Amino acid sequence: MRVTAYKNGIFAKAYAGTTGVLLAMDIDPAKRDGLLGFAIERYNAFNNSTGWLLGALNFPHASHTPGNLVSTNIAPIQKFRWSDYRVYPNSEYRYTIHPVYPPWGTPLLEPGPEIAVKTASLDDGEHRVIFNRAAAASQAFSHRFEDYIKQLNTALKAKQPVPPLPSKALAWLSRGLIEQILGFINRAKGTGWALDIAIYEYELPKIIHAVQEAHNRQVQVRVIYHGKSGDEQTLINRTNLAGLPENSKRERKTSSIFHDKFIVLSRIEKGEYQPQAVLCGSTNFTENGIYRQGNVVHIVENPEVSKQYLNLFENIFNGSTVGETRKYINRNNPFDTESDFFAGFSPRSSGHDLNGFVSLVDSAQCDVLFCTAFNLYDDLEESLLGKPQDNILRYGLQNTRSRITGIHADRTASFSATALYSRGLEGWIKESTYGQRGNILIHTKLIIVDLTSDHPTVISGSHNLSKSASNGNDENYLIIRNNTQVADIYGCELMRFYDHYRFRFHLAERIKKGTAQVPLTLSEDNSWTDRYFETDPLKILDRTRFAAH
Repeated sequence: MRVTAYKNGIFAKAYAGTTGVLLAMDIDPAKRDGLLGFAIERYNAFNNSTGWLLGALNFPHASHTPGNLVSTNIAPIQKFRWSDYRVYPNSEYRYTIHPVYPPWGTPLLEPGPEIAVKTASLDDGEHRVIFNRAAAASQAFSHRFEDYIKQLNTALKAKQPVPPLPSKALAWLSRGLIEQILGFINRAKGTGWALDIAIYEYELPKIIHAVQEAHNRQVQVRVIYHGKSGDEQTLINRTNLAGLPENSKRERKTSSIFHDKFIVLSRIEKGEYQPQAVLCGSTNFTENGIYRQGNVVHIVENPEVSKQYLNLFENIFNGSTVGETRKYINRNNPFDTESDFFAGFSPRSSGHDLNGFVSLVDSAQCDVLFCTAFNLYDDLEESLLGKPQDNILRYGLQNTRSRITGIHADRTASFSATALYSRGLEGWIKESTYGQRGNILIHTKLIIVDLTSDHPTVISGSHNLSKSASNGNDENYLIIRNNTQVADIYGCELMRFYDHYRFRFHLAERIKKGTAQVPLTLSEDNSWTDRYFETDPLKILDRTRFAAH
């Protein structure tokens, strides 16, 4: 949801997701004089508590240990955009944005706008979207699980097997993602229910057990899984599906990848399947997918859309070859860039999906945000890059090193977002690559066009936005237009990924230059605002787009 407020020369806008709230601020020019930043006060309705959001920087002459967080009423935020990721789904919060003025030692907090939001629910509504924390939470993970990090670093240094993560750490990294998958499976109560599962990597014991239990309580369970001669993943999948009857499972024989990850939940009435909902997204059913890689699960409570997934499942389960499925998709699933809600599938011919993605990105009026995993279709990569100074705000990450590995607002300012640190959580990721191809930190396949407008577009799913994903792989994706609530959920999390890797890039650059030991500090006057109003076109664009009013 989105909410705006204005008071005392300060404009505030909140974008509320499921587990994050993005706050954007703007200020009347007359109020800039002396502005030291913003102090953000948060009221949590669940426990009736009030507190200050925290930042990592302090004033140069203040006593402060680098790395320690400090309240923003003492050390204000010197940015026009800030995010709060200490929030929970379906919860109410109220933020008060105070402009802060000198003196820095005892800062003056003026009254500011108050903005009330409610985060998205995972219990009702047509769309239920959840992201895990994964590697982008590595800094917070290190603080929260310090004892485990010490054990982990000792093992990594000695080149010994890494210790297993404690259950609390696994739950924290998953952030509700595994619970949503298991909860979806458990909605199939018994006789009269069906679960149809299409999956590339079927490995996580919790999911294997939940599916087996569904079968045991007489749910009609069917599974299609990736199958290729001599392929390790195929052998893993076969082993993990051994408990299901042979007539309830099919290998998708393919020379490419059966890359789908979806589950259709149906009622069975008079022998007919009545689809109720579909679970989809980027998440493989693996330890990497749930806990290590950045991933999303998207549940759609829409019988019509679920029926489209079920029809595709039936086509493959009943024996269609890849070529026959391609013809089926060409005929029954023409690419649609106009509807407010479109479910798309691969493989298909002629690259209509790829060209459709390009068309959607090229239609951007305000911004293009993306978070992708593998090598992209060339024309789409060009569209994401855009043209220098093209007045479109661009923030994006690409897991695979390429021209858009990290792009900051404009193609003239890019950065690397793929480096792994050897210690802590990311050292664990580096050492624990079983079941994945390389050191994948970002596994989402996500593009948001015009998030900051009233007419955003979200593209999300398993589709890797590549030629092979279009023509060879089995894939699925959603295109959701003009739905600001869904866009805000995705946008909050995409910016979480982006801000993490952008910070990590800056840290690496400071280490490279030998300045890492010189602590970053706040400005003691309002000079920090100059680039947001006068000197930096990209900062100006960021301020005016996110806080558009």
